[in-house]
Amino acid sequence: MKFPSALVFLALLSARPLAAQSGTVSLPELTVFSSQVANQEPVGTFAMPVSALKFEPRVDVQVRNLAEGQADIAVRGGIFENTGIRLGALSLYDPQTGHYFAEIPVAPAMLGAPEVLTGAENSQRGWNAEAGTIAYGWRPVRSAGFITLGGGQFNTDHEEVYEGRVSDTRLAGRRVAADASVARSASDGSMQYGESRFDRVSARVQLVGADEQTDLVYGYQAKLFGWPNLYTPFKSNETENLQTVLVALNHRRQFTGGDFMEFGAYWRRNKDDYAFNRFAPVGPVHPFQHTTRVAGTALDGRVTVDGIGLGYKAGVIRDDLQSTSLTFGRFHTRTYTTAGLFPEKRWELDQGRALVATAGATFDDTNHDGSAVSPVFTLAEERTGPVAAWQRFYLSYAEASQVPTYTALNSNPAAGLFRGNPNLGREKSRNFELGMKGTWAGWQTDAAVFYRRDDRLVDWTFKTGVTARTANPVNIDTTGVELFSRRTFNRYDLVLGYAWLTKDADYGTAAVDASFYALNYPRHRLTAAITARLGGGWEIRFDNEARLQAANFLRTTRKDAVISALGVYYRPPQTHNLMIGVQADNLWDSDYQDVPTVPASKRQLTGSVTYTW
Repeated sequence: MKFPSALVFLALLSARPLAAQSGTVSLPELTVFSSQVANQEPVGTFAMPVSALKFEPRVDVQVRNLAEGQADIAVRGGIFENTGIRLGALSLYDPQTGHYFAEIPVAPAMLGAPEVLTGAENSQRGWNAEAGTIAYGWRPVRSAGFITLGGGQFNTDHEEVYEGRVSDTRLAGRRVAADASVARSASDGSMQYGESRFDRVSARVQLVGADEQTDLVYGYQAKLFGWPNLYTPFKSNETENLQTVLVALNHRRQFTGGDFMEFGAYWRRNKDDYAFNRFAPVGPVHPFQHTTRVAGTALDGRVTVDGIGLGYKAGVIRDDLQSTSLTFGRFHTRTYTTAGLFPEKRWELDQGRALVATAGATFDDTNHDGSAVSPVFTLAEERTGPVAAWQRFYLSYAEASQVPTYTALNSNPAAGLFRGNPNLGREKSRNFELGMKGTWAGWQTDAAVFYRRDDRLVDWTFKTGVTARTANPVNIDTTGVELFSRRTFNRYDLVLGYAWLTKDADYGTAAVDASFYALNYPRHRLTAAITARLGGGWEIRFDNEARLQAANFLRTTRKDAVISALGVYYRPPQTHNLMIGVQADNLWDSDYQDVPTVPASKRQLTGSVTYTW
């Protein structure tokens, strides 16, 4: 069944009807995947964890075709492999390439709002990510569900069913609950050879006690999509065929005073069949076919001993690569270990002020790379009380390290579309930061100034006359300013973000004419998310991004752009369980290239109907 014009904002997991008060409709908090963006749902497919990041003020999602197809997640001017993904205590990882870090086969209805960890927080809670980490928690299951049917332009259709149930059964004194989601979508795409076919199944069993929660999760996701110049600038119609399986177990126990313990384990398999030319004869074995398997376990927490808070983490991850083309490196399996300890001391001062100092370090090692010790230090003044406009001032220094993925290490260094380097080593970042957060004139505001030095960062570069991307190490300095502010009014919500970045890069003796990633960053980026409650069941959600990108001669369109997504939603006052919506993505039909040479998706209109219970 097709609907002519838009997509609905799902009222996920809400067991209560939306309340109409003073002629307005307010969405319950549980429906929100991220409070920083207005439109939580995509236009061309069903929602994925990456969907709510597209207009996030502190995240730059660089899209190919659509964000749910292939998206590179960059934080603070980093590249797609500098940003980690975390579910509960577990750091997910794809050892082939960071392009697949966001392949998470879990329904967003099962996850909490994404948390963006940078600087000292990233060093303490992240892993193998120099610039930042996107962290998700596991939501408690509620007895609720929904079904959505939608479609629109370019023969697009999408469907999803979610059901959650909390039983009366108790196991070891804990309540037993479960939820599951099935979703699919299909589209011809907004450009010729830009079709997509997506399927996802995810299920979870949960045990919940008074102060603890255990989640056992299974997810499977299949994605087939095409796009011109998907990864290369050589005017080829490329395709991806991805199949991802995730099995994860996570347990969290909360203690008094903010102390907690969280641990778990996971197994992830990702199959990738990439075609540079979808029309070329490929024979019995495709030229770019890869399968990665990752198994990991992790422990994270905080305990207070004699007035000293001790944050800690530890983990072991092992991976394996099978590939038809990534066969030129020194190894195809690797074991990673990490451990960290972060003591914290708090001194109470006068007038509701406190001084908090945190110091510590993380140790990272693998069986093929050199090890690294990454210190972290934060000194903060915290303020409480009705007269405290700014609640926290802080100064921090943090280091982080990571190692290259197999596409960089094991690609043929002398021929082919992607040219690697088996001698690439451990990368290191050093981050200095000064920031503050609080509430001023009703605006919840965060502000930060930072400087990050990345040594031996692995970038993919271009040289005129060479038909290939080449993995080259670069030493790069990034200086930036981040401002983020939000305010809720009676009839509308407003979220504003601004980022300024500048970089200085040194590729040494490598022959480099352009950078696809490290030097593909916005010098200025402004975001604005507006949610307007009009009354009578009507609501408008409007996301906007204005950016001025650093110059890059690979980009064949302008370096400035304004990109918007608009959604109009209606919930009949007499039928609170039904919502109808229309939504437009890329409202102004911008041709701006998120990744140089990769064509932008055109404006798309879709619509859907969702029924919740």
